[in-house]
Amino acid sequence: MKALIPVAGVGERLRPFTHTTPKPLLSVAGKPILAHIIDGLLKNGIDELILVIGYKGEKIEDFVRNRYSIPTHFIWQKELLGLGYAVYLGLEQISDDEPFLIVLGDTIIEVDLSKFIGSENHIIGVHLVDNPERFGVVELSGKRIIGMEEKPESPKSNWVIAGLYYFTNPVRLRKNLDFLIGNKIAKNGEIQLTDALSRMLADGEKFESVVIDGWYDCGKPETLLETNRKLLDKNGNLTELAGNIIIPPVSIAKTDSIENSIIGPYVSIGERARIKNSILRDCIVGDSTIITNCILENSILGSDSAFSGRPYRLNLGNSSKVELEWE
Repeated sequence: MKALIPVAGVGERLRPFTHTTPKPLLSVAGKPILAHIIDGLLKNGIDELILVIGYKGEKIEDFVRNRYSIPTHFIWQKELLGLGYAVYLGLEQISDDEPFLIVLGDTIIEVDLSKFIGSENHIIGVHLVDNPERFGVVELSGKRIIGMEEKPESPKSNWVIAGLYYFTNPVRLRKNLDFLIGNKIAKNGEIQLTDALSRMLADGEKFESVVIDGWYDCGKPETLLETNRKLLDKNGNLTELAGNIIIPPVSIAKTDSIENSIIGPYVSIGERARIKNSILRDCIVGDSTIITNCILENSILGSDSAFSGRPYRLNLGNSSKVELEWE
């Protein structure tokens, strides 16, 4: 089974972090978003990947080649014309009689793919949200999907497309994307995948839904921090680090040093980070980042950044009592 992962986008809503790092390589709960996605696919038996890359795509290609041995095709999207166009390019690697998955590169999904694979009908993962206008919205009749619309001003339901799709074959999808591209049918300059799916539905193609509870949005700084908290609640298990106070849940990768600091709760720290005389709560810290003399909360520090605050004296003893004095 092949999985097509579009990861060509610029990630404007996650600037300034995406000025230097492509969105799929931003860290959350101890590893890049893309690593969470691929690791989940491998656990479910996916044995071949198709990545459509564009913005800083060489970094994504290097990351995947260095970390994974799974056969992977990299397709360059030279024109950023939207998700539909990215999928259209990726379909070149899928034969007409071949079922496949599409997994978006900016959401982390925890799901048993056996609910998708082998179905006689196309399947879309859905999730119930409070703000459906940000997403592709679906109308349901039981499990059957009876309508779809991309980012509607007046959503007809609160069920949204959760970034996971199963297709029995690519023929009808390719045909409808080709129609949209050939006739330049776009919204805000982008070919919409949801528009192609809506046309398929109107032509009589059957779509079913699978509710996805483990769905974590990584599209904006606030949702990235929220996802970090939820994943650390499940996977953060570090409780001690000599010379520091750790308040779980946290995730700390291999680091040069963490000294005289209070870390947690809800902090993930990337590889080779250096932190000294600081208090971090509800933060994501990227690789090779340096933090000194800081009190930080609800913060994201990208990789290879440095931040130093006012100096203070931090006394850590064997008890949980902490005395903090500003100099």
